[in-house]
Amino acid sequence: MSRVWVPLMIRSMTGFGQASAEVQGVSYVVELRSLNNRYFKVQVRMPESLTALEAELEACLRKRISRGSLVLSVSIKLAHELEVSVVDEAALMGYLSHLETVRDRVGDARAGIDLTALLALPGVLKPSTDEDEVHRQAREVLPRLTDEACQRMDQMRRHEGQALADDLRKQLEVIRNRSGVVKERAPVVVEEYHQRLQTRVGELLARASLKVNEIDLIKEVALFADRADISEEIARVATHLDHFEQVITRDDGEPAGRTLDFLAQELLREANTIASKSNDAAISRAAVDIKSAIDRIKEQVQNVE
Repeated sequence: MSRVWVPLMIRSMTGFGQASAEVQGVSYVVELRSLNNRYFKVQVRMPESLTALEAELEACLRKRISRGSLVLSVSIKLAHELEVSVVDEAALMGYLSHLETVRDRVGDARAGIDLTALLALPGVLKPSTDEDEVHRQAREVLPRLTDEACQRMDQMRRHEGQALADDLRKQLEVIRNRSGVVKERAPVVVEEYHQRLQTRVGELLARASLKVNEIDLIKEVALFADRADISEEIARVATHLDHFEQVITRDDGEPAGRTLDFLAQELLREANTIASKSNDAAISRAAVDIKSAIDRIKEQVQNVE
């Protein structure tokens, strides 16, 4: 009975697993490779005589893998004593009968028949083993070996997933740090704008010996504050970061790649909004750092199942 495992945290889509067994003189080897793909895609390479098992082996993979480009290779080798072939006398006599008929028609009694050459004709030599028995045995062995190959590939995918999670956390920390700079700087920007506007208006009015209505000045500052307000964006960035952290650490066995990709898109959207509203050099620099970290995240999550 196959062992069932529960994946911990995120898994990479890149991996390799192999399993082999020898049963009654027949050696079976199953190799499984996995690469990035947005969807589940599988290619099965196996002897033509066993292609009837392809759908069953693919179903085994679908139970354990949600997405990725998979190549399942199956090879079978008979032991030396089982590779001995026997002559199918009925097929050989059939070929002889046809050749003798042709010879009689051409009327050349001297034309010889090479029995050795006849052995190379299709169907004359057959394996000494019972093909039905080999197929029945393969139907029992190959699903088990496919499951073992999946388990070994999963170990590699989880190991690489841990490395991915570590790198993703580093990028999340960068975003948190730079978001803190933005959050701290945002109120100061409005106050500095108020002071600059008040100073500039005061200088212009002093030259013209005019007075400005304080209420009008306050309205102008309020309009600027509204246009430059990024408090909602900062709050959403913090929420997305918390959600992202939860996804890469959860152990419910659910694939995380698509969720992480969506969250990365949302983070980028908020960062772009912050950058577009920014009228401050420090916030602009922080936004650039945030977007750079998000680009790294988007690149990495493409390899998360």
